[in-house]
Amino acid sequence: MATKLADHLAKAEKTGKGVQPLTELEPELTIEQAYQVQLVTIGRKIKAGARVTGKKIGLTSLAMQQLLGVDQPDYGHLLDDMVVKNGGQVSFKRVLQPKVEAEIAFVLKKELTGPRVNAMDVLLATDYILPALEIVDSRVSNWQIKLPDTIADNASSGLYVLGEKPVKIDSVDLAQIGMVLYKNGEMMDTGVGAAALGNPAVCVAWLANKLYEFGISLKAGEVILSGALSAAVDAEPGDRFEARLAHLGNVSVRFVHE
Repeated sequence: MATKLADHLAKAEKTGKGVQPLTELEPELTIEQAYQVQLVTIGRKIKAGARVTGKKIGLTSLAMQQLLGVDQPDYGHLLDDMVVKNGGQVSFKRVLQPKVEAEIAFVLKKELTGPRVNAMDVLLATDYILPALEIVDSRVSNWQIKLPDTIADNASSGLYVLGEKPVKIDSVDLAQIGMVLYKNGEMMDTGVGAAALGNPAVCVAWLANKLYEFGISLKAGEVILSGALSAAVDAEPGDRFEARLAHLGNVSVRFVHE
């Protein structure tokens, strides 16, 4: 089943058109099965030459969990072909129905292996943090997703942008880092580090422990997008997004037609 559903999602990437929700094709699709679909897709991309650069954590806010009727986050894989340079451009040919979120990115200096990782372990294993924009996207038509749909679809991952000023984690209070997200110069959202499970380091600890269930650890050098600090904002060609995070600096991206 995992192969069949991975094929279904791959069709969206090939055609540039969203596909029917997996939970309509397989109404009994479980979270565990959905992660297996994700792993099939990632395995194929690695075989084709892609390299894993890290992980992203989704559904870290209570509002998003309530919206999907779940009580835990989810995660996806980051690949080297998802990276967009800070201040760079994204062609709409690369995306289907993008939305933009502002986050705090962790870059690890030590491996983190579950199942008993806590927030302090994360702080000790982190080399530095950066401001980040995550461009979430869905291969499922009109974002008609339930939790298994987004998990299978690599946690609705698209692309990501990192800031350029590394900040040591012990120089800031993660929970108190304020964020403002702008679209075309207009303020769209504000947020704070505490919006991600109370502290972004708690999100990364959750991830390390969840990955243990699949025999995966977080490696030194990996980038971890720790979860959105506010709601995702729709993107259209011509839109420019910028996030400003206290102590961490700015990160931006522009969407273009071609």
